[in-house]
Amino acid sequence: MNDYLIRPVRADEWEKTRELRLAALQDPAASIAFLETYDNALAQPESFWQGRAEGASEGSTTARQFVAEAPDGTWAGTITVLVERPSDEVRFGEAAKVDQTHVVGVYVRPEARGTGVTEALFQAGVDWSWTLPDPAVQRVRLYVHEDNARAAAFYRRFGFTATGETVPMPGDDGALELEYEIRRPTA
Repeated sequence: MNDYLIRPVRADEWEKTRELRLAALQDPAASIAFLETYDNALAQPESFWQGRAEGASEGSTTARQFVAEAPDGTWAGTITVLVERPSDEVRFGEAAKVDQTHVVGVYVRPEARGTGVTEALFQAGVDWSWTLPDPAVQRVRLYVHEDNARAAAFYRRFGFTATGETVPMPGDDGALELEYEIRRPTA
């Protein structure tokens, strides 16, 4: 994995958070991988990015953003995990029927793909999900665009399985987002 450190983002790292998100939104797969456009993200004020970093930083109990940091301090990738409880407002897809987490914002720079960074980021996110205090998280879920075969193949290799649930792609009612999950391991 080339000496990348996988760690939670810190609240004061909003500028790096912004830079990596903008890079992700310029990726050729961005239109089917993200629900946000580059232009919309670019127009956000600093306060938006500061709040985003703080809300998913170490210590947050509702979200956690992990980054892969190279020895030189650059970020090669990221994953964000949102906590979803049955009593929470629905953010995307079906309402939570069980306590769960939801993986969003997955991005690894092209030069770091195939190096193990993606696997390490996912492992950090899933492991964090299983450590959340009671009520225990029962599953980790994510959605993938039906045309994003590369991402879907990775999710299956990592251990996610399709649930059969789908939702319309926001902004493109003719396309679907497919739900995948990993269930909590039984002891």
